[in-house]
Amino acid sequence: MSDAGPTSSTTGRASAPLAGWAAGALVFGSSAAVLVVELVALRLLAPYLGLTLETSTLVIGVALAAIALGSWLGGRSADVVLPRRAIAPLLSVSGAAVALTPFVVRGAGALGDGSLLLLAAGLCIIVPGALLSAVTPMVTKLVLTDLHETGSVVGRLSGIGTAGAIVGTVVTGFVLISRVPVSWIMVGLGVVLLLAAVVVEVGVRRRPPVQPLVLVLLGGLGAVVAPGSCDAETTYHCAQVVEDPDRPSGRLLVLDGLRHSYVDLDDPTHLEFGYTQALAGVVDGLLPGDEPLRAYHLGGGGLTFPRYLAATRPGTTSVVSEIDPGVLRVDAERLGARTGPDLEVRVEDGRRGVTRLPDASRDLVVGDAFGGVSVPWHLTTREAVAQVERVLTPTGVYAANLIDFAPLGFARAELATLRQVFDHVALAAEPDTLTRDGGGNLVAIASDRPLDLAAVEVGFETQGLDWDVIDGEALTRWIGDAQVLTDDDAPVDQLLTPHA
Repeated sequence: MSDAGPTSSTTGRASAPLAGWAAGALVFGSSAAVLVVELVALRLLAPYLGLTLETSTLVIGVALAAIALGSWLGGRSADVVLPRRAIAPLLSVSGAAVALTPFVVRGAGALGDGSLLLLAAGLCIIVPGALLSAVTPMVTKLVLTDLHETGSVVGRLSGIGTAGAIVGTVVTGFVLISRVPVSWIMVGLGVVLLLAAVVVEVGVRRRPPVQPLVLVLLGGLGAVVAPGSCDAETTYHCAQVVEDPDRPSGRLLVLDGLRHSYVDLDDPTHLEFGYTQALAGVVDGLLPGDEPLRAYHLGGGGLTFPRYLAATRPGTTSVVSEIDPGVLRVDAERLGARTGPDLEVRVEDGRRGVTRLPDASRDLVVGDAFGGVSVPWHLTTREAVAQVERVLTPTGVYAANLIDFAPLGFARAELATLRQVFDHVALAAEPDTLTRDGGGNLVAIASDRPLDLAAVEVGFETQGLDWDVIDGEALTRWIGDAQVLTDDDAPVDQLLTPHA
């Protein structure tokens, strides 16, 4: 029996070959759609799980499982059904699932049940991911008319699928998320998949699939009215501004469900959060007087502390590195932030920003950059800290806000790292945190000149803050055997124990 000739299904009816351009378009588009779903799923989950390494790992793992499952089942199904008849249903049902995703994920998140949220998110990735991944083996079966060309056909379609995945990733990461709300990305993708299903179905049966159209429209409506929507969907965050019912001029900036900054629109000297009061106490204690400072801020948020310095120390100049331009737009539009001679805000990564500053050019560096509850790992390492030390004057001070929870593995590692670079290091926190029984915010203090901790404690008292500060042997015991973080080894997300 010859091994060449047209392939056929088990029904005994031959499947006509698919045009090369149509095959390429289906494989390219379905592969791109899988990656769009994966990246947008990260944004949908961030307000509830945070944008952490664990969240990214979970979404990537589930997406890869969906691709593997869809490829396997799609390949098996291609041998027992007519692929030409199966492609349109795969596209239409996946389109309906994609359009419903914002409604399902935000609805589950609003209920506050973590297990339900993970289940809903998993299904919203697996269902469209598997269905879309099944398209490629179906198309391969249609294109493969001669077994002597198996290698070239499979290789060509595999390359086209990979190219589609790359384009889906790049377009989503660099274009869509920065310009379009994630709800509309998913609804729009659902509509595109539906239209593709209509084109395929009309070409086969001369009639469009009406039922999936209804599902997509319902999904789009649900995505628009779904709970938990953002005031602004920025490049990195779901941002909300919440008015303080107890303080008419108070505004709370919430990023991905976490309280990041508090701003009083009428009084820039008002510091609501304990860690900002601690930063003020450090500045007042170690850089006393009312002389203007040259400050640099790693992370912007609501720009609370630069505004405080400008109000309390007239003439102070602050340079801020904030990676998310959307947060800065929220600052300007909703939180009354204004740049000028005393405040320069640069849209850039903090690690790159600090390298641009001249040597010995800053009296104060404030570290307050976060992704979720974690300081971005590349800002915590010995190499990053060395850059901070480089830009400080000999009497300059580095004050960094940290968040950790018992047993405080990350905070201890960061303090050990600071000691590798600076001559003098101290730690300020609530008393139960210093006993390593509690967690929350901590402020690390570092300088190349001796630290007057008594003056820092007076600064805390002035702010009405009940924090303690330690250094020397007490800090050595607190740090214990914690590792030093380096660019080669900085497992920040693993060291940071999530709050349960």
